Amino acid sequence: MSLDLTNDETARFISSLKKYFKTEYDQALTEIQARQLLGYIQKEIAPTAYNRGVHDAETFFRTKLEDLPASCFEPEMGYWIQSRKRKP
Repeated sequence: MSLDLTNDETARFISSLKKYFKTEYDQALTEIQARQLLGYIQKEIAPTAYNRGVHDAETFFRTKLEDLPASCFEPEMGYWIQSRKRKP
């Protein structure tokens, strides 16, 4: 699955990559270098992050689904049980 970025996201990421390289390595990236690096990250690293996010979401929802009967259970025929508690 390809990670499609909007033009605004692409511009922000390129700006961030250029700033990172300038700050951390004292090296200025050209626009083309930053675009190529972003493309590499999109193809090589982003799928792993995406898959991890999908796995984490699946685990979260499976846990909630397993607990569904306990968290959504309402006792039936509760009127008379409550009435007995009120009378001495």
